[in-house]
Amino acid sequence: MLPATFKLCAAISYQHLRNVTGLRRQAAVAISQELSRLTCRSTGPSTWISQVRRRSSLLSSRLEEKPFSEMEMSYIKQGEEALQKSLNILGDQEGWKTETVVGNGDKVLSKVLPDVGKVFRLEVVVDQPLDTVYSELVDNMEQMGDWNPNVKEVKILQKIGKDTVITHEKAAATPGNIVGPRDFVSVRCSKRRGSTCVLAGMATTYGAMPEQEGFVRAENGPTCMVLRPLHGSPSQTKLTWLLSIDLKGWLPKTIINQVLSQTQVDFANHLRERLARTVAVSC
Repeated sequence: MLPATFKLCAAISYQHLRNVTGLRRQAAVAISQELSRLTCRSTGPSTWISQVRRRSSLLSSRLEEKPFSEMEMSYIKQGEEALQKSLNILGDQEGWKTETVVGNGDKVLSKVLPDVGKVFRLEVVVDQPLDTVYSELVDNMEQMGDWNPNVKEVKILQKIGKDTVITHEKAAATPGNIVGPRDFVSVRCSKRRGSTCVLAGMATTYGAMPEQEGFVRAENGPTCMVLRPLHGSPSQTKLTWLLSIDLKGWLPKTIINQVLSQTQVDFANHLRERLARTVAVSC
C-alpha cells in the first residue's frame, strides 16, 4: 500500500481531473480507473508521481486542441482520399506507356483510367537527401513561383491540423499562349510513413477563393508526389510524381498531352537547380 500522503495526492489529482472544463464523462472514468490502478501498485513514490504527471500533461494537451469543424473534417477527408487514390494508381504497374525519356534518366509515363482520364507519371532521381527535397516542396511551398517558371504563385489559404492545407495556385501561360493562364484551388495532404513521404492533392472548392478574372479555373487530382531515399544511396531521393489535370477550355488532346509531359520534365530540372542553389548558399 502507498503511504497516506500519496493516497491524498491521488484524491487531489482525481478531484482536479473532475473539474477540468469540457472533460467527457468517459474520459473522467478512464482517468479515475487509471489513477486507482496506479495507487494499488507497489511502485515507488517518484515513479507514481511521474506517471500521473505524464498522463495529466497528455490529457491537458488534448483538451487544449481545437476541435475541427465539419468543413475542416471534410477537407481532411478529401486530402486522405486523394492520397489513397493516388497510391492505388501508382501501385498498379500495368498499362503504363512511355511518353518521354531524357538523357539523364528522367522519364514520363502515362496511362488512361476509365474514371480519371489520362494520367502522367514522372520518375526521377534528385541528388539531394529526402529531408531537403521534402522541405522545399512542403515547408517552402509558397516559394515555388520563385524557381519554377510554370508557376506564378502558390498561396496557402488555410492550414488544417499538421497534415492538410488548402492552396491557391496560379499557373503561367505556356509559350505562345497555347494554353492560357490557369489557376487551381486544391486540398493537399502530406504524410510520412517511415522513410517514405507522400504529398497528395485534388481539386476542391473554397468560398473565399472564387474564380479569378483572367484565369481559367482548372482542376487537378488525384495527384501526388512520392519521395523515397534511393536504394543504396541515402543522399539521393527517388521522386515519383503522379499528375492528373483537367485544364478545362477547348484544347486538343495532343496539345494537352505534350504540355503536361513537358511540364513534368521541366519541373524536375527546375527543382534540381533550386536545390543546388539552396545547398550552395547554406554551405
